Amino acid sequence: MKKIVCFLLAVVLCGVFAAGDVHAEETPRTDTTTDLAPNAKSAYLMEFTSGKLIYAKNEHEKLYPASMTKMMGLLLIYEALHNNKLSWDEMIVTSEHAASMGGSQVFLEVNEQMSVRDMVKSICIASANDAMVAMAERVGGTHEGFVQMMNDKAKELQLNDTHFVNATGLHDPQHYTSAYDMAFIAQALVKEGGDELLEITSTYDAYIRESGENKFWLVNTNKLLKQYPGVDGLKTGFTQEAMSCITVTAVKNNLRLISVVMGEPNSKQRNAEIKTMLDYGFSQFEQGLLFPAGTLIETRKLDNGKPGEVGFVTKSDLRYVYAKGSEPHEADRKVEITKTQLPYLPNDTVGKVTITMDDGFVMEAELTVDHEVQPLDYLDLFMKSFKDFLI
Repeated sequence: MKKIVCFLLAVVLCGVFAAGDVHAEETPRTDTTTDLAPNAKSAYLMEFTSGKLIYAKNEHEKLYPASMTKMMGLLLIYEALHNNKLSWDEMIVTSEHAASMGGSQVFLEVNEQMSVRDMVKSICIASANDAMVAMAERVGGTHEGFVQMMNDKAKELQLNDTHFVNATGLHDPQHYTSAYDMAFIAQALVKEGGDELLEITSTYDAYIRESGENKFWLVNTNKLLKQYPGVDGLKTGFTQEAMSCITVTAVKNNLRLISVVMGEPNSKQRNAEIKTMLDYGFSQFEQGLLFPAGTLIETRKLDNGKPGEVGFVTKSDLRYVYAKGSEPHEADRKVEITKTQLPYLPNDTVGKVTITMDDGFVMEAELTVDHEVQPLDYLDLFMKSFKDFLI
């Protein structure tokens, strides 16, 4: 019985000191002899899955993001869809405030109803400010409430260079972000939206209100979709103050990159420098599979579980990007079990493994279990205590 008491005390202490998820450590800067984006005020290039830095320039400089802001709004919309707080077919009513938005728009009228699907298409393809505000009011209750959600999400993602004032990116001196933060918002958005999102962001042109009299043609603001093979998103931006900016994601040979430039003089220069960055990333780096999903990371005995042993395995593939011609090697591994209360069920997130590579890059992977483990019931505890007493 003494052992059981000690074990329960240990569980409590583990629960008190268990650390929460942290943002992946920033990787050492990749050495490059040339400025890949000479006309940009800031730039960032990273591998999508691991977040590994490939190239950066003034990446933490606080700048105006213009319509790249909408990536954070889209992230919250997709979270609401996946949490069943919103459905694709729900009809959204346009408020007077939403209809009054200037800049890029699809000319929604006051009290006009349009489906979530068409609203999202309008945001992703045409960067529509009116559709963005209409969706913000639906998800956040009010536009202001949604902006607070955006700022809260930035804190959750541990982004320190960002402050939002509106959901559209229309200029405000207190509305700013950085190329670094934009890259990680894009990463979170693509992870949340998945193929559902990329199917829309990779669409060059489409229609909304197709079945009605007010059929409206959308043309994608991201011309790289037709200029660079593998580009399938993500978001452009322009205001006089922000100048020309873009966040792009592209995939080639299973290697997905995210690239950001901010403060470019015009869209032609912006697109040219994004192409240079993507060319560099794809020519110099490749992706390897470090651990496939289901890889056994560690086995532990459980004094209070049946069965009394469990294997902790990776929930998904863990990929790593590295310079061509070199092979990455694992230098250190730390396992943290964050779920201390049984039962354990397959696909539950029960902890994480932190891998340090020999180039200093640190990445994390969620862990689950290789089989179900139930807590001991009263009879099990009695029999165990009795057995321990006899021993």
